[in-house]
Amino acid sequence: MESVVDHPVAVFAISLVAMSIAALLGATLARHSTLDEETHEFFGIVQTATLTLLGLVVGFTFSMAVSRYDQRKAYEEEEANAIGTEYIRAELTPKAESEAVRAALRDYLDLRIAWYLETGEKQQREVEAKTALSQGKLWDAIRERATADPSPVMALVTSGMNDVLNTQGYTQAAWWNRIPPAAWALMLTLAICANALVGTSVRSKARRTLLFVLPLIVALSFLLIADIDSPRQGFITVLPRNLLSLAQSLGGDGQSHRQAEAGAK
Repeated sequence: MESVVDHPVAVFAISLVAMSIAALLGATLARHSTLDEETHEFFGIVQTATLTLLGLVVGFTFSMAVSRYDQRKAYEEEEANAIGTEYIRAELTPKAESEAVRAALRDYLDLRIAWYLETGEKQQREVEAKTALSQGKLWDAIRERATADPSPVMALVTSGMNDVLNTQGYTQAAWWNRIPPAAWALMLTLAICANALVGTSVRSKARRTLLFVLPLIVALSFLLIADIDSPRQGFITVLPRNLLSLAQSLGGDGQSHRQAEAGAK
């Protein structure tokens, strides 16, 4: 089920509004309170420490999002390599079985491309169900031959098919590996507190417009993090470029390529 963090624009809007309100509340409280010199000095230390901590947390979270994005791209490449390798190894089996395995691999490849390009939750579940059935067909296509002929050649073919099935699981796990909602909540809470502390430093109405600078900057940072961390939504997505290239080299029917072009648009 999708949540707010699956929509980067929503993350930007919510964080911007929340932090702007916090900054305004801080400025309002500052006008109705007086701080002696010692307290004001201590308050400056707290404010600096809070902003430093916010910068570290945002930077660390950004690093987490980038590493997950790179991992998803790497597993997409591994999937393409595994399917392409098994497609070649299928030549080692008898001709009739070889054609059946290759046809099943081409169908499976189209399903994997569709899974990357689908954005609707219902369509994703349908593709995942078809993928599970296709994986069963792929394994059935080599199981009997591998059982009847446990030769080194068939062991190589079986190992390749195992890689095809495993890489799909690795990819799915990588797409589930997101920044936890609790981490988002903690980061937003820290940002709100930091903006409230900054707001207390603005005591002049003429400087009130400066209150929105920090909320805007932090909200843009949240937008970038959410965009990178969301594989299907936003501006930065993981496209199956290697799988599409493999489909072209295998002489696909073009359906996957039309889907890719539509998804890219």
